[in-house]
Amino acid sequence: MKQAWSILCIACLAATGCMGNKDAFTTGSSGGGTVQAAAADGALIPATPQGTCGPGSHPETGMQGRVSQADHDSGAAALGFTCNTQLVGSLVTANAIGTVGGFKVERYVDASGHDCAYYDSTLLYPTNLADKQQGVAVIDMSDPTHPVKTDSLVTPAMLSPHESLVVSQQGGVLAAVLGNPAFGPGVVDVYDISKDCRHPVFKSSTPLGVFGHESGMSPDGKTFYSASPSTSTIVALDISNPSLPKPIWAGYYPSHGLSISADGNRAYVAGISGPAGVIILDVSEIQARKPNPQVKEISRVTWDLVTIPQNAIPITIKGKPYLVEIDEYSNGDGSPVVSSNGPVVGAARMIDISDEKHPKVISNMRLAVHNKENRATIANDPGASNPAGGYAGHYCNVPTRTDPTIVACSMILSGLRVFDIRDPANPKEVAYFNAPVQPRVLTVPAPASDWAMSSPAFVPERKEIWYTDGYSGFYAVRVTNGAWK
Repeated sequence: MKQAWSILCIACLAATGCMGNKDAFTTGSSGGGTVQAAAADGALIPATPQGTCGPGSHPETGMQGRVSQADHDSGAAALGFTCNTQLVGSLVTANAIGTVGGFKVERYVDASGHDCAYYDSTLLYPTNLADKQQGVAVIDMSDPTHPVKTDSLVTPAMLSPHESLVVSQQGGVLAAVLGNPAFGPGVVDVYDISKDCRHPVFKSSTPLGVFGHESGMSPDGKTFYSASPSTSTIVALDISNPSLPKPIWAGYYPSHGLSISADGNRAYVAGISGPAGVIILDVSEIQARKPNPQVKEISRVTWDLVTIPQNAIPITIKGKPYLVEIDEYSNGDGSPVVSSNGPVVGAARMIDISDEKHPKVISNMRLAVHNKENRATIANDPGASNPAGGYAGHYCNVPTRTDPTIVACSMILSGLRVFDIRDPANPKEVAYFNAPVQPRVLTVPAPASDWAMSSPAFVPERKEIWYTDGYSGFYAVRVTNGAWK
């Protein structure tokens, strides 16, 4: 199978005239690390404790993370649920037909001080076209109470970036690879956002990603990684000249999302097989631009109740390194559908990587709706059986990789959830925002409920979090009552 992929992928690259070296496709060599499994009995993992919802909150009526049929019937869901959060501003599509929010929200402040948000405008292209939405939305956030759309990016990858939209803060670069839930043809688009983030400057669109679904980027903005879990391929592109990307390495790893260390020398891969978990790769030769770079596998870590790892973000707390990881879907068979027989799933977790050859899970960030003992109770909630959502987790992000005090996660029907991680072994949920359920033209195949799947962005100086909901659009939310320390 790998040989077949090599022939196909090399043919794709050779056709571009940029690369024809079959040795660039490697499986990676072991660095001596071993797979480490979490020892905890998943059935005993409790929901993360919650803090107190302060003044101005409109808390959930019952179980942590739940939006029940009774909440819909009473009108409570239409008001939304908040705990230590308040809405600052939004761009909402009334009576939407398709999906109008996607998988990523990014923030960038340019050299002139313009403050911008970027988000992909659909969970699945072209379901947004009926709502007169397309591509990646560019939003002027100079007044967060009144977001203003200034541009739409509609080059091939931006029309359907799936989960790959990414920004380099250091490099002032925005990029994505054309993808879909399986795998797309791998066209990579690159934009310069450094001078005026409100109007990104198109630099290139090239078929060098081979296959597309997810992505990663070195913090310096010089290396873009196209990742496809369905084909188990990763391609590294040199985009130091964004007008002329060049393939420099490709390999076989079942990569969903991947995050790159601050120095560019490590890739933290959310691997979906072999077993599923996190793969730590030494990519220093790629970062150093060595000829025919070699990638070494340092270690892997899995856990008892792994489903489909989505992304893993390296952080440090008081000088000690960790990963924030989240799985998507809520059943061990890869299905997000809530069932009374499904296993208990820890939606997100903290992983200690101080010994990178022996990483270990030290805590979980999860809601009561994720626990097995509650599955029968919530199985018939509106949207709980949605095959692309339910109460599963999807993305987490942090406001900074150095001493973040919070993690914010999109947990689909449960909305945006905020966890205090100052004590990484004992996280606590301190805030949430589950947007008011909006009326929709189409409620098939699922009832009209929230569909929060995006990686959020942050404005630490104002304690704001920006995210999108697939069914309604873009939200800027402020964390209140001192919940964000």
